Amino acid sequence: MSLKVKTITCHEVYNYGAVLQEYALLNYLESLGYDAEAIHYKPDYLSGHFKLWVVSNPKFNKNIFLKIIYLFLKLPARIYKLQKKRRFDIFSKKHLNVGKTLYKDNQQLKANPPLADIYICGSDQIWNSFFQNGKDPAFYLDFVSDSKIKISYAASFATDSISTELKAFVKEKVSRLNHISVRETSGKRILQDLGIHEVTQVLDPVFLLEDSHWIKEFVSVKEDSYVFVYDFDNNALIQKIAKEMALKLRCKIYAINENINYADKNFYLHDPKTFLSLMYNAKFVITNSFHSVAFSLIFNKQFIVVNRTDAINTRMRDLLDLFNLSHLLVSNDFDCNQFKPIEFHEINRLRNEAVKKSKDFLIKAMTT
Repeated sequence: MSLKVKTITCHEVYNYGAVLQEYALLNYLESLGYDAEAIHYKPDYLSGHFKLWVVSNPKFNKNIFLKIIYLFLKLPARIYKLQKKRRFDIFSKKHLNVGKTLYKDNQQLKANPPLADIYICGSDQIWNSFFQNGKDPAFYLDFVSDSKIKISYAASFATDSISTELKAFVKEKVSRLNHISVRETSGKRILQDLGIHEVTQVLDPVFLLEDSHWIKEFVSVKEDSYVFVYDFDNNALIQKIAKEMALKLRCKIYAINENINYADKNFYLHDPKTFLSLMYNAKFVITNSFHSVAFSLIFNKQFIVVNRTDAINTRMRDLLDLFNLSHLLVSNDFDCNQFKPIEFHEINRLRNEAVKKSKDFLIKAMTT
């Protein structure tokens, strides 16, 4: 009988990278012969996506009439955007093995813990304390007994440091884990500063699967000629680069974020399969997304990375540093004519080495 493995991550948050890293870890564990399943963990702070009746602006909550007007005006667009939720839900139902029991907080997990031989927290920004998940004991496997194997795989703080008031909490929770790995160099430093030194840096789960797997399972190959934009901030520099690069390459601009109004086509309501296909078929990628960078490396795409407006650029910076590509991270200006095509031979060698190290960590952690 196969050993049971339960994973916990930021689940059903309707983000391309989040769902693909969850799929990748489950799929890789299954390929090793484990019975792998994601815990259906949906705390309130991660459950607000696509709700029709939420008043997000406090000033419209002051009286019932303002609230009704606000909701009346917002409702048509919110109903329209439900297309994305439906497509993500269909993808997840088909490709993710998720437990049937719904848990809404750490206390529920403690009272009725999902049964497994091994528990894994990660990957993605589960320990990012800018958000509530980084302060949630559940994402540190707090609900798992001391007798069970507890592993973090590619957990991310997403920042260079954590606040002083959180240090004792993080040290206590992480110290309970039997095997610790993080995704970024910065995460390793954070833990070392807390006195936790047995920490391995590994790659995000999407790297655990071969490019051929992603292509075979999800990619639709098309002959469209376009620059692909994945931009969370509607960044003016990304817009400038996209227009210049499209002109230089004599192609169109495709995007997958809602507010990108300069693109020739926008696919923001589409599912993760569309995202992967857009990545694979692109002539050039311009992004401020960690997982867009990851798939640019996996698919050997020419790309450039622009800093985010918030303080979570360490994820992309550390990944680029790992492959000696730090020059691709820009924050002020970029001259398309000065861009030198990326030579992937050495990068692929380094990636293969890092993938082997990541797999070795996970296999050893699960068997010792």
